[in-house]
Amino acid sequence: MGRPRQPPNVTQAALETAALFYLERYASSAENLRRVLMRRIDRAARAGTIERSDGAARVDAIVERLRARRLLDDKAYAEGRARSLSRAGRSRASIARNLAAKGVGRDFVAAALEGLAETGETDLAAAMRFARKRRLGPYRTPKERAARRDRDLAALGRAGFAYDVARLVVDAETPEALAASASAGGV
Repeated sequence: MGRPRQPPNVTQAALETAALFYLERYASSAENLRRVLMRRIDRAARAGTIERSDGAARVDAIVERLRARRLLDDKAYAEGRARSLSRAGRSRASIARNLAAKGVGRDFVAAALEGLAETGETDLAAAMRFARKRRLGPYRTPKERAARRDRDLAALGRAGFAYDVARLVVDAETPEALAASASAGGV
C-alpha cells in the first residue's frame, strides 16, 4: 500500500517558494493562487501541523507581497486569458464564466471583455474558430449539413454563443462566405 504521505511544509519560506514555482508554470489570478496555497494549508491542518487560520494568514501575506512586487496582476491576467480563450473559439459568456471561476473580480472581467471588443475580437470570430475546430456548419461535408444543422446550432448554443451568431455560422454556405459575412459586419 505504501507509506502515508507526509504533510506539506507550510513555513513562510516554503509557501513562498511554492507560490513562485506555481507562477513560473502558470499565469494566475491572486484568488486562484490563494486557493492553490490553501490546499497545502488544508492538507497540513488535517495532519495537525498547523492551524488553518495561521496558514490562511501566511497565504494572505504571501499573496499581498506578490501583488506588491507585481508578480500577481489580476487585470493583466484577465486580459491575457480573455484573448487566449477568444482565440481558442470561446464565447464572451464562456470567457466571463472562466475568469469568474478563477477568482477574477467583475470589474476586471468587464474590462477584459471590453478590451476584446476594442481589438475587434467578436463573438462571431470566436464562433467561426469554434465551428472550424469542431467541423460544424460550413466546415462539415455538404451531404451531412442538413441532417446535422440542429445539432450544430445546439453545440454553438452550449458553448455560449447567441442564437443569431450560431445561425449565421451554421447557415453559411462556405467558410469563405462566412468570412466575407464577418468582415462585412455580420451580427
